[in-house]
Amino acid sequence: MSLVDQINADIKSAMLAREKEKLEALRSIKAALLLAQTSGEPVTPESEIKLLQKLVKQRKEAADIYKTQNRPDLAEPEIFQADIIQQYLPAQMGEEEIKNIIKKIIENTGATSIKDMGKVMGLASKELAGKADNKAVSEFVKQLLST
Repeated sequence: MSLVDQINADIKSAMLAREKEKLEALRSIKAALLLAQTSGEPVTPESEIKLLQKLVKQRKEAADIYKTQNRPDLAEPEIFQADIIQQYLPAQMGEEEIKNIIKKIIENTGATSIKDMGKVMGLASKELAGKADNKAVSEFVKQLLST
């Protein structure tokens, strides 16, 4: 079942269950997918993952802004929507798994200093796409290259 079909089925079940907040999150996913499809480029599973990650990141950033402005009433729906969208992403890897993969990439590329970070990050982001947050990957690469 494709992501679009699954979202449509989940929208239908959320409508029947009268889950307003969940429905709002699902409709935002559907809208983003429709925009991607009409952009002219083919929508691949990789681009779907990137799109979902972008939506989660937007929700989390908005929630952080609301929290700093002392508006928990607006932050909570954003966090809820991020959690709903996150369910359609592949399972995230743990810290140790990420570090092990980065160590292998560093060994394979022969990277020795922080100057080689771009080379390592390029390979790491391809290999860990959808499985790990790029911000965390970047921090681990800096950490491992600086030691």
